[in-house]
Amino acid sequence: MGGGVTGAVVDQPPIAGPVDSVELTAHPLQRIGAFALAALADVQSPAAVSGERLVAVADWMTDHVVDAATGPDTKTPAGFWLKCSLSLFPNSPMNHPSNGKKPQRVVADAVRRWRGRPKQEQNPHVPCTLCGRPAAGFYGKMDVPLAESDLYRNSTPRHHHGMALCWPCLCCFHALPYGSQLTGGPAVVLHSWDEAFLSWTVAEQVDRNRREILVGRGLPRQPPSHEVLALRALRGYHDELNAGVELLVYSNNNRGPALDVHVMDQPLAEWLRRTSQAPVTRAGFTILLRAHKGRNRPGVVNVSRNAFREPGRIVSTAGAWLGRAACVGRLPAGTSELVKLCMSYVDEVMGMNQEDLAEIRVTADRVGQLLGEGTAGQFNKFYVTFRKLRFPR
Repeated sequence: MGGGVTGAVVDQPPIAGPVDSVELTAHPLQRIGAFALAALADVQSPAAVSGERLVAVADWMTDHVVDAATGPDTKTPAGFWLKCSLSLFPNSPMNHPSNGKKPQRVVADAVRRWRGRPKQEQNPHVPCTLCGRPAAGFYGKMDVPLAESDLYRNSTPRHHHGMALCWPCLCCFHALPYGSQLTGGPAVVLHSWDEAFLSWTVAEQVDRNRREILVGRGLPRQPPSHEVLALRALRGYHDELNAGVELLVYSNNNRGPALDVHVMDQPLAEWLRRTSQAPVTRAGFTILLRAHKGRNRPGVVNVSRNAFREPGRIVSTAGAWLGRAACVGRLPAGTSELVKLCMSYVDEVMGMNQEDLAEIRVTADRVGQLLGEGTAGQFNKFYVTFRKLRFPR
């Protein structure tokens, strides 16, 4: 079985508790799948997905995969997952090239064997790689997305059967697509060690996917960028974030399996969430989006990309935009709100020393008064002189 091995081996005694209960581990994709299982089972916690409830959810997912594999075409609701399966489960029985020539019963039986729980006599008698409980079998690429690029690790080593997983952890990986934003190519998920946020954002994604599956809606031709999807999730969350967020873009496709991780620290994540919602800062955030607008790219795209890739550019882009406007003597409405927003960024996200911050405010006031007594030409000269100034890190 080809496939990437993901996650770190747990060197600890087996976890106490029933084997048929879902446990959260340190593997981000397993955690997202665990909360997806909870959302599908309509319970608050992954730990509540146990016993008959876990069996029911696993059977429901299996029925869905069987419908997709044996459906007449990809325009039916079941076809939604079939169109994505090459990116998620490319080597599975639901994608076998000869399926079109086989009776539907044969295809359905193969899919159910793939998704079904292994028989007790097949127990490998080793601990689960992720949680330490007794494993149900060894699994690779057909069930578990790669944790690294295919350039690093893209197959199971010779004489190695794959990653040992217990049945609940395997079900988490089977549920992972329901908690992912599907794009027709790489899938997008948000992870956080703030379990309240993770539970909420995964449940929201599960609801969206179930609605799209129900109506048989196809994938959008031009889905929003990965970072924009993450920013939308942050802006929709109403409680304080107690941890940073990770944007995970993964693909299990045979032509280029990969997992790209973009990390946003807690101060910035909470600042983006709060300032885009609070009435006091909403006006400034709207102007911030205007300041980031490009010729062929909306401001929200640039803000979200800067947030995950170059956070320092959020303030510098806003400052450059205001500087250009001041040079022509036309400061836009909302300038004061944008300035206050940027100062809050410097204070809350960058953590600048309060004495230094106060000195910056005093200096800015003096510069503004001095230039305000002159003409726009004087301001333009000042701007040209200092716009490329580089400060030591």
